[in-house]
Amino acid sequence: MSFRFVHAADLHLDSPLRSLALRAPQVADLIGTATRQALVAIVDLCLAERVDALLIAGDLYDGDQTSMKTARFLAGQLGRLHAAGIAVHIIRGNHDALSRITRELVLPDSVHVYGDRAQAVPLARPDGHAPVVLHGISFARPHAPDSLLPHYAPPTAGAINIGLMHSSLGGAPGHDVYAPVSAADLGGFGYDYWALGHIHKPGRSMAGRAHVVMPGNPQGRDVGESGVRGVVLATVGADGRITLQDRPTSLAEFARVNVDVAGIDDWAALVARIRSALEQARMGAQSPHLVARVHVTGATPLAWRIRRDLDLLTAEAEQAGADTGNVWIEKLDIACTLPGDDAAPTGAGPLAELRGLIGTEVLASPVYRADLTAAADELLRALPSALRPRFGTDPLALAALLDDLAREGSDAVLARLDGPQGAA
Repeated sequence: MSFRFVHAADLHLDSPLRSLALRAPQVADLIGTATRQALVAIVDLCLAERVDALLIAGDLYDGDQTSMKTARFLAGQLGRLHAAGIAVHIIRGNHDALSRITRELVLPDSVHVYGDRAQAVPLARPDGHAPVVLHGISFARPHAPDSLLPHYAPPTAGAINIGLMHSSLGGAPGHDVYAPVSAADLGGFGYDYWALGHIHKPGRSMAGRAHVVMPGNPQGRDVGESGVRGVVLATVGADGRITLQDRPTSLAEFARVNVDVAGIDDWAALVARIRSALEQARMGAQSPHLVARVHVTGATPLAWRIRRDLDLLTAEAEQAGADTGNVWIEKLDIACTLPGDDAAPTGAGPLAELRGLIGTEVLASPVYRADLTAAADELLRALPSALRPRFGTDPLALAALLDDLAREGSDAVLARLDGPQGAA
């Protein structure tokens, strides 16, 4: 007979918003409850598919949480699985290593939380069914600089061996190194399946006889975690072969929506182009809601007006999203230019003169650049380590990004100062 399980990781229950642009009440409420709704979807899937077990490979929480609301919600969902006879096995990752909830919350007997020493736990199986042994280790502290693989028990002969591990593998952009290990080493260890967590982007590979699977997080939290998110439904057949299915669980998915407005010289046509792009993105989304970052590009006579009236264009985009249905605008990024120019007013006049001074006297000034770099360094030190690589991985990349931001900022300020010529 087969053995079936759902593999999930990195739920980050009740984690805070990671984008200040999502502070609008409607969107904040949606994303603020999305991690909970993802867990409900996971439990619903387990019940609908009548699986034998749910495996959670770390970062069930987002840190040292003590909220009893979170605890009661979690207990309620695990209770649904307990009533259906579905086992739950959980390891703690770097984010929930310190969480008191899993240490103090009274959980059903069917829930097993692994400690910081390796455990091999045989699952109860009906007579005549292939034995299954689950192996796991939880993080004792938020950091695990060394591989945990040497601490795992050898595979149990004659059984299906599944390992739960929270690991960055060989490293991934936006993720610090935790319990590093290679897929080849995992494949050579003798287990049949490695249920991994930590990297939020889904991925899987075959290494030797083992499936090495990272399901990603079941609910994205910002545009860096775009696309539909979910879990893996695994079936181990009577012959020992394992088949995998991706199952979506995200309430909302993030997307970058690119809108090319090259040549458009009419405001209504501009809004229509954005509306069409949002409708296309909505059609391609698999989650109930879509949160869009709209990136407007191209050479257009409206470039200056777009920057000046960005609040009006944002309102138009929000209305288009509402008309499309369950499409929410996270932000509008503007990278369009005037035809034949790189952004702004030309000719004579105060604004053109001011723009020239900003370009030649301010942005090129060594003192300004030093102050800008110092401010950026201070900001980066205050950010979570996982977000820092988004600002570049070396000084040259950071400097280029700061140059772009400075130019965009100066153009936005000049556009706001513009008068009738920008509205023409």
